[in-house]
Amino acid sequence: MHIDKLDHLVLTVANISTTCDFYSRVLGMSVVTFGSGRKALCFGDQKINLHETGQELEPRAALPTPGSGDICLITSVPLNEVIDHLIACNVPIIEGPVARTGATGPIMSVYLRDPDSNLIEVSTYADAQPMVPEVPKKSWL
Repeated sequence: MHIDKLDHLVLTVANISTTCDFYSRVLGMSVVTFGSGRKALCFGDQKINLHETGQELEPRAALPTPGSGDICLITSVPLNEVIDHLIACNVPIIEGPVARTGATGPIMSVYLRDPDSNLIEVSTYADAQPMVPEVPKKSWL
């Protein structure tokens, strides 16, 4: 067997409307309705399907839990612009920018949390932009 790419993943969330607002407003994802009213967050050729806690569809993860996700998203937007946008959206940066290793090479990343406290890493490939100074850590208000 050979796997080519990731098609979608599922996040279990406390409130689908709150999640859709955050991912569209802060991360620029498109909210799509499919099937019988299900919601997904689309970006590039991928999507994140959403399940609301207590209303998960079968088959489902064994222990669907809001806040258990840890996702790295790649952007072509310069990281300093990402940081400025997050600050403008009042989204605390919990770490970064920091150097990490992505699937195909070195990346520069900033970390934030979504409304369910899932860890979201927004990254650019290191050779795509210069280093920017580290942003002070803040917690959710």
